[in-house]
Amino acid sequence: MTRTLSLGYSTCPNDTFLFHALAHGNIDCRGLAFEIRLADVEQLNRYAEVGRLDVTKLSFAAIGHLRERYVLLGSGAALGRGCGPLVVAKPGFDPSRLGRTPIAVPGMRTTAALLLGLYLSGTAACIPMNFDRIMPAVSRGEYEAGVIIHEGRFTFQDYGLVQLVDLGRWWEAETGLPIPLGGIAVRRDLGPDIARRVEAAIRDSVAYAFDHPEESGAYVRAHAREMAPDVIRQHIALYVNPFTLDLGEDGLAAVDALFRRGEAAGLLPAIPDRAED
Repeated sequence: MTRTLSLGYSTCPNDTFLFHALAHGNIDCRGLAFEIRLADVEQLNRYAEVGRLDVTKLSFAAIGHLRERYVLLGSGAALGRGCGPLVVAKPGFDPSRLGRTPIAVPGMRTTAALLLGLYLSGTAACIPMNFDRIMPAVSRGEYEAGVIIHEGRFTFQDYGLVQLVDLGRWWEAETGLPIPLGGIAVRRDLGPDIARRVEAAIRDSVAYAFDHPEESGAYVRAHAREMAPDVIRQHIALYVNPFTLDLGEDGLAAVDALFRRGEAAGLLPAIPDRAED
C-alpha cells in the first residue's frame, strides 16, 4: 500500500531543480507518494514548529530548534562554499554600527539570522520580513542594513546597495567548514523506515537532476517569479552541488559546528544527546 506524506520545499530554483524528478514521477519513490506544498523557507520553518509537514525543507537554524521533532536527512541540503548570506547597506554606511541598528533579516528561524547573531556575538537587532522585501526596504532607507539570501547575492547592486559582510566567508574563515544553509528533515514519529525511504527517493531525485539538468527547466521557471534566466542558472550552480546529493563527513561536521556554536551563544536550545539521526 502506498503511504502518502506531505512534502514542503521552496520555490527557489535550487529546490524546484532537485525535486523536479520526485514531483513528476521520474524516480522510484519506494512505495511513497507526496502531497507537495511550495512556500518560502521561513513559512516552511513556521509550519515545522507545529509539525504541519511530514517532510520539509528547513533552514538549518530552524532544524536546530526542532531536533526533538524532526531528523535531518543526508540528501537535498543547500550547503557549500562561497554561498552564504550577505549583509548589505547603502554606500557610506559604517559597518561598526551593525550591532547598534535594526537589521532586516529573512525570518527569525533562518540560518541567515543565526549567522548574523553569531557574527555580532548575539547583539543583532533583527527585524524579520520576506526575503524579497529586504533589498527594496534597505534601498528606500527603511532599514540601514539587511541580510540577503537566495538570488539576492546576484542582484543587490541593482538596488544601489553594497556588501558589508559575507557571512558565509566569515563562517568558512572561522571554522574551515562549508556553510550549512538549509536541509531536508522528516518527522521523527514517522520512524526510521519511512525516513530511509524518503532519503533514498530524494537522493535519486537529486541524481536525476544532475543527469538531466535541462529537463526541469519549465518547472523551475514557473516558480522563479521574474528571475532572469542567467540568475536562475547562477542560483542552481551555487546552491546545488555534491553536498546536495550527500552531506558526507564535511557536511555533517559543518551542521554540528553550527549547532554547537548556536548553543554556546544561547541562540539555539541545547540537545543533551546531540543525536541527529
